[in-house]
Amino acid sequence: MGSITKPKPVNLIIGTLTSVPELLQRIEEEVEGRFGCIDLKSAVLPFTFTDYYTEEMGNGIQRRFYSLEKLIMPDEIAGIKAQANALEVSFAASRQYPVKRPVNIDPGYINESRLILASTKDFSHRIYLRDGIYAEVTLNYRKGRYETFPWTFPDYKTADYHDFFLKVRGLYVDKLKRIKDEL
Repeated sequence: MGSITKPKPVNLIIGTLTSVPELLQRIEEEVEGRFGCIDLKSAVLPFTFTDYYTEEMGNGIQRRFYSLEKLIMPDEIAGIKAQANALEVSFAASRQYPVKRPVNIDPGYINESRLILASTKDFSHRIYLRDGIYAEVTLNYRKGRYETFPWTFPDYKTADYHDFFLKVRGLYVDKLKRIKDEL
């Protein structure tokens, strides 16, 4: 019989989508205000992989990822997803933007072996966590690179995303080394 152990903390990441470029700074401030200091952010990347969001968000959607400095425990991701959804609703409720949905905020986390994304949508490859939130393994880290799965979103298969996630993983490994005596 295996022993029950406490999991290691993980590195929170937040992915954002918006078609309102002037919102990028405000989104970043809200991310930091709710989830802590950002220790790495991606370039602003064009999101051209699907038209799924176009009706609500308009054209010219851009993606930016954030890595958060403070590590979290893996089971915190469900509550963080709920907070992210509430933040999205507050942006939309303000009605000061030219689109129905000014921002999409998707949290996840990175550890040594994978990237996990949180979702409100159930599917065959997702595991229920709590409070209507599911999790999926989106990328697997193996032999120095990320590998995809049949369900991995097309944008998460790109070199730009993998390069950023590899940098976050490096930061995460360094963070673990600094706190190894606390684990």
